[in-house]
Amino acid sequence: MSDLVVMTFDDERQAGEALQSLRRLERQDLVQLDDTAVVVKDQGGKVHTRNEVSSATEVGAVVGAVLGGILTFMFPPLGAVIGAAGGAGVGALLDRGVDGGFVREVQESLRPGTSALFLVVREGNLEAAIPALEPFRGTLRQTTLPTGVEESLRRALQ
Repeated sequence: MSDLVVMTFDDERQAGEALQSLRRLERQDLVQLDDTAVVVKDQGGKVHTRNEVSSATEVGAVVGAVLGGILTFMFPPLGAVIGAAGGAGVGALLDRGVDGGFVREVQESLRPGTSALFLVVREGNLEAAIPALEPFRGTLRQTTLPTGVEESLRRALQ
C-alpha cells in the first residue's frame, strides 16, 4: 500500500531540494517513490509543476513496447496499435499517482514565492526519510502515514 505525503515550503527551492534528498535515499533502496510532483508558485504568481514519471507509467511503456513487438511480428498491421493500447492499459491499472485535482487545489492555495512537494511512497524505511527532511523547514499539509511517523515528520519540518 502506498502513502501520500504533501509538504509545503515557504520558498521556491525547498520542495525540489527535499525531493533530491529523498531520491538519494531511493538510490540506496531505503524508500520507493511511486510518484512525485514539485509545485512552485514564483514571485509573479505563475505556477510551475514538475510531475515526474511514476513507476506505473514506466512499466506500462515497457509492457506496451514488448507486447507491440511480439504482436507486430505475429500480426504486422495490428501489432503497433494493440501494443500501445495494452501498454496504456497496464499503466492505468498500475497507476498510483498523485490526483491532478488535489495538485491544482494545493497550487491555488500557495502564496507567491512558495513551493509544495507531493509524494506517493510505496514502501521503505520512513524513519530513515525523516533525517533526510530535517534540513528543510516546511508544513506537513496532508498525509496517510501512520500516526507516529506523521508526528515525527511534523517535528522534523518545524
